[in-house]
Amino acid sequence: MDRKKELKHQYQEIAIVAGVYEIKNNINGKVFVESTRNLKTINGVKFTLNNNTHINKELQSDWNEFGKEAFSFKILETLKKDEGDLYFNERDALMAMEQKWLDQLQPFHEKGYN
Repeated sequence: MDRKKELKHQYQEIAIVAGVYEIKNNINGKVFVESTRNLKTINGVKFTLNNNTHINKELQSDWNEFGKEAFSFKILETLKKDEGDLYFNERDALMAMEQKWLDQLQPFHEKGYN
């Protein structure tokens, strides 16, 4: 029981890191770009894909067709929070970061799932 408490405590001590990640279909080259306030939630995204409940139906369809082995997950950038800036808005900074990657990768239409 003490080991379980210790592991829970260690998990809670892990810093929550916001950022932008991509899911890439290595068969057809399509990518999906998304931001999250907690990059640990990528495991939850994998869970939704494995359980056929992901919100992006095109990505879900390809996941079902090609299988999880055909996809890779990559963190594109992490958000560096400015603790000294009283006006720092994490959500706005994260959305700007996501937009930067959408502009750069253009994951639309035949190139992606966004």
